[in-house]
Amino acid sequence: MAQRIDEELDENEIMREVEATHAPDGISLAVNPLLRIIHNIFQPSAPGFGLETQLNLDVLDNKDSQFNCPGMYNRWSSDIYKISRKFSAGEDEHATTLDILNILRSYEWEAKAVLVLLAFAFNYGDFLVVAQPYPTNPLVKSVPLIKSFPETQGPVDKFKPKFDAVSSLIKSTLDVVKTIFYLTEFASTNIFNFDLERLSSAFSQIPISVYWTIRSILACASQILGLTGMGYDKISSTAEAMKLSSLSQKVSSKLNHLKEPIQLIEDEQRYPIPYESLQRLMEKDHTDNVEILRALINTKEDELPLLKGYTETRAGFNGLMGKNVLLLISDMELSMDVVSVLEFIYDECQTMTGSQFEMVWIPIVDRSTPWTQRRKEKFEKYQLSMPWYSVYHHSMIEPAFIKYIKEMWHFKGKPIIVVLDHQGKVVNLNAFHMILIWADRAFPFTGAREASLWEKETWGIEILGYGIPVVSDWFQLSEGKNIGLFGGNNIEWIRRFTAAARAVASVIPLEILYVGQSSITKQIGRNIDIISAENLSHTFPDLTQIWIFWSRIEAMLNSRKQQRGIIVENDRLMKEVNTMLRFDRSNEGWALFGRRESAPVMAKGKTILMCFSKFDIWKKDTEKMGFIDALRQHLEKLQKPI
Repeated sequence: MAQRIDEELDENEIMREVEATHAPDGISLAVNPLLRIIHNIFQPSAPGFGLETQLNLDVLDNKDSQFNCPGMYNRWSSDIYKISRKFSAGEDEHATTLDILNILRSYEWEAKAVLVLLAFAFNYGDFLVVAQPYPTNPLVKSVPLIKSFPETQGPVDKFKPKFDAVSSLIKSTLDVVKTIFYLTEFASTNIFNFDLERLSSAFSQIPISVYWTIRSILACASQILGLTGMGYDKISSTAEAMKLSSLSQKVSSKLNHLKEPIQLIEDEQRYPIPYESLQRLMEKDHTDNVEILRALINTKEDELPLLKGYTETRAGFNGLMGKNVLLLISDMELSMDVVSVLEFIYDECQTMTGSQFEMVWIPIVDRSTPWTQRRKEKFEKYQLSMPWYSVYHHSMIEPAFIKYIKEMWHFKGKPIIVVLDHQGKVVNLNAFHMILIWADRAFPFTGAREASLWEKETWGIEILGYGIPVVSDWFQLSEGKNIGLFGGNNIEWIRRFTAAARAVASVIPLEILYVGQSSITKQIGRNIDIISAENLSHTFPDLTQIWIFWSRIEAMLNSRKQQRGIIVENDRLMKEVNTMLRFDRSNEGWALFGRRESAPVMAKGKTILMCFSKFDIWKKDTEKMGFIDALRQHLEKLQKPI
């Protein structure tokens, strides 16, 4: 008779013996596909008898096709064979369990349990045969004849309690194995930076849980071998049923210990990730950017978190793997001018780089305000206007992530573009400025690329006119045009200035462009119409282009501020940009003149008009100095205090 569980060795002694068999070689076994194979063999069927399982003949008769694990089959197939032979080793199940653990000493704990369960699954099909009443299943009736099982027409219901006991124990052992696998997988990835010390009690139970799992499988195997080796009428039930019941209680107890911390894990995944955990996560190295994106954008398992703009198709994170990801972060007041500009640059860069980057819109929504139909429609309008990805619904963004964006990425309402590399590392806290300044030249949008571009730039008409078609055309002319940019909202000053500039242009190659004002008003639009109608100068075709021009000017200032070692007071470019912005805010006219290869000169409207009115006096200087330097010299004379 089998030994009673409560008469066996003390569990502490068992633990010492079990741990003495453990010497992993560091080579991991792909456990998950093997668990799927086991699940297929134990596949649930319609309610019927006892185990309520069906005989999966494809799995049982064609086992090799299920074990398509390259490079691993030879290693564990022989071990499975050795384990299977132990299933009929005799009554000392403790000793047999230790023998099996010694066979599997080089595997990790979860792999040991899976391989034993897999070996058991090969014998499980036989039990499925005898667990079904022959008269109701002709296929089952023929199998005992083929396998030389004794055919018995006895009442199956008589042994239903034993079948149920085996069924329950099998299910419990499978649950234990799945739980161990879940815990070890979670600990190995730990994308939420969960405090693994909180799992220590569960991990300490894994070795002894594997022991009782293997021991329970041996008991089930013993029962199955008995059932398939004799008729129903020759099976003794009472003592064996007590042993199965005792083992089932032991395994269930271990399962409860293992599952205790899982609720803590699920709470961290179900509820908002703590801010401190997110901070640790952002500082951690990752294998890809998907790992971190999944933590920032919280979705249910079956939900696709992203929407691909124009196509209106849902998408997962896989399309972002291996690419730099630009997170466009804005509130719900995002200017359509911003969207239009970014759309043009996005398309240009995608073509140029062969889609080596992607962009995702992260909308920051005030959740204290009701999500009305009007707000929903506005949100969807933004989504459909973007060719890139957007978060499918604003509520998917973790609250801790919103806090992090505001505190660590300094989001204050204006759009920013944070760049993650292919491993999820932040490589630029705000690429929005560099994208406005250099468009497709900004790729791959990293802080290093931004610094490199600034090393090659100087203050001048070239950086100011970058991306303006008419200015680019002037650059191409062989004689090298002198170029003037002017702004302001006073149309009378504009008329006087353009008249004076035309007089200079009759002597000097000069082209001028009206750039309006950073504060775009209806008056600026009217000025464009008047300038075009009266043919006073070149203008931008619309107000959007004026917005782009002034946004680039501000972007230069902000981008330079982000550069290390730049001091505003000592930086020529920043001082010149600040001067231009100051002239712009004064509501008076102003003008800047330069050539592609020379430093520009800039002055207020009244000073420029005064200088041009005396052109006849200093035009002779242009022959030896050039127009720009002669203009600069005369302006300095006018601005000197008397």
